[in-house]
Amino acid sequence: MGVVADRPDFAEFYRDTKDQCLFAVLVSVGDREAAQELVAEAFARAWASWPTVSRHPAPAAWVVRTALNAGVSRWRRRHREVPVPDLAVVADRPAGGESAVAAVDPRIMAALLRLPGRQRQVVALRLFLDLDTERTAQVLGVAPGTVRAHLGRAIAALRDDLIPCLQKEN
Repeated sequence: MGVVADRPDFAEFYRDTKDQCLFAVLVSVGDREAAQELVAEAFARAWASWPTVSRHPAPAAWVVRTALNAGVSRWRRRHREVPVPDLAVVADRPAGGESAVAAVDPRIMAALLRLPGRQRQVVALRLFLDLDTERTAQVLGVAPGTVRAHLGRAIAALRDDLIPCLQKEN
């Protein structure tokens, strides 16, 4: 039997959440190819542990957290930081079927990439995966107050960054 026939509930989960998970990881890491690799690895791990992951209160958050952890592990193995790509490179890459990612305004993506890593993670989980503060705190391993603080700072920074751009258009 095939993978889908063995676990039809996983196939449905994958279809329903792959774009959201990719977008959340992309916002966090800032590199489309790296995000795709990390999400693919995380979904492979989710499939391998599907009986446990399927009972998780937020399986999509589990996938995102696993992808982010895999990214940290890769970074540690290389012992150096990976530079954030130029916005033009991120915006010009072909969508490859990720409609949610392709639909993001390049100015918004640039503003998100300028946020510190933890703020990007909070924005990705709270706003793009629609997790509540408590669940976001659990996924990131921080206190709920830390989530609220990072989200507040991120929204203020995005507002300061994007409002001037929008006012220039009008």
